[in-house]
Amino acid sequence: MSQTDIKKKPVNFENLLLGAGLNIVEVTSLGQPLEVTKTTMSANRSFGIAQAARHVWSRGGFLGFYQGLIPWAWIEASTKGAVLVFVASEAEYHFRKLGLGNFGAGIAAGMAGGVAQAYATMGFCTTMKTVEITRSKQLASGAPIESTFTVFKNLFQKEGIKGVNKGVNAVAIRQCTNWGSRYGLARLAENALRKATGKQDGEKLSVSERILASFIGGSLSAWNQPIEVVRVEMQSKVKDPNRPKNLTVAKTLKYVYQNNGIKGLYRGVTPRIGLSVWQTIFMVAIGDSAKEAIAARKAKKLA
Repeated sequence: MSQTDIKKKPVNFENLLLGAGLNIVEVTSLGQPLEVTKTTMSANRSFGIAQAARHVWSRGGFLGFYQGLIPWAWIEASTKGAVLVFVASEAEYHFRKLGLGNFGAGIAAGMAGGVAQAYATMGFCTTMKTVEITRSKQLASGAPIESTFTVFKNLFQKEGIKGVNKGVNAVAIRQCTNWGSRYGLARLAENALRKATGKQDGEKLSVSERILASFIGGSLSAWNQPIEVVRVEMQSKVKDPNRPKNLTVAKTLKYVYQNNGIKGLYRGVTPRIGLSVWQTIFMVAIGDSAKEAIAARKAKKLA
């Protein structure tokens, strides 16, 4: 395919709403339960999946798996979805124009979208979600449970913008590698499926083929679980007197490794794989199909 044949996918208000909507549906369905399970295991690195599930259930039953959903996960989902679709669509087009192939442009676009997500809104949202999932519910003492907004207010007053964006650099590294891997590996899987089914380069795949490609890309993208464990540890409210103060990404990585070894750095990787697959199906497979449908509708109106 020549550079002149590369068509720019329209990035407009409808696509921003699409990204936000897809992410909200994703997180409200299976996304948040997987996020809560993964975060619980990453913060309590002696827990297996069953023990993490029992722990979450003890903190609120079925609703315990949706801790942090409202408003933080919804704020994060609506904003990061819009940012990802906007930035990744623009970046992928320009990288393709520069001569990068499907795989290379996909990686570069995903990395750009992931970094933009992190510094736009994900810092304070992931901090507050992790606080909600890991903070003590004060059930034993009988003290009143602070609302999530009170926790946010107190954290902001005590530590300022840095406090509510704790671990944002780890979030940026995670999102950069997350979406670089997801987009890139999904595009690589799409190319392999085209060859396997006798399609030409650039030819459209069916929805089921796109979902399969996203499943492959999402499951393989969980290789960066250590940085996710670091992010959770930096934001966690789990009490540990041995945890160093003023944590940086490097200092946290060293602390987790010294205390829990390689296994500790990959704690929570199983629900993370499920979450990665679920997110990639929504944002890559369904997202691509929906964007094409929007573009086709617009073209039909102009015809």
